[in-house]
Order: sequence, then C-alpha cells, then structure tokens
Amino acid sequence: MRSADDPRRQFSDLEATLLLCPRCNVAVPVRKRLLLILPDGDKFEYVCKRCGSSCGTKIERPPPPQFGR
Repeated sequence: MRSADDPRRQFSDLEATLLLCPRCNVAVPVRKRLLLILPDGDKFEYVCKRCGSSCGTKIERPPPPQFGR
C-alpha cells in the first residue's frame, strides 16, 4: 500500500488527452466514454474527436475499502 507522501501516487489516475488514432494516423484529442460497468471496475473507451474511431480502452478499478475510519 502506498502512503500519502509517496510521489508515485500522483500517477495512479492518469487521463489520456491525446492518443494515436488508427484512422487519422496522427495523435488527436480524445473523448473518454463509459462502455461497461464490470464487477472489477468501469471500462472506458477513448474516442477520436475528429473521426469517432476507438483509440483505446481503460478499466478504472474502484479504490479498496478502508475499514476502521
């Protein structure tokens, strides 16, 4: 488990703003769209703002429950 002062903690929830689009063949701005709600987390798709092609996916897992607070 990482402590609150761990410098790697700031990179735990990165969001893509530019990705390589397979159709446009250049790095383009993307939109994040919810695809599925799964038992182990939410699955998102990154979609090209220019042509609407899928540029990638990401599963965001919920934070572990904290007991004793």
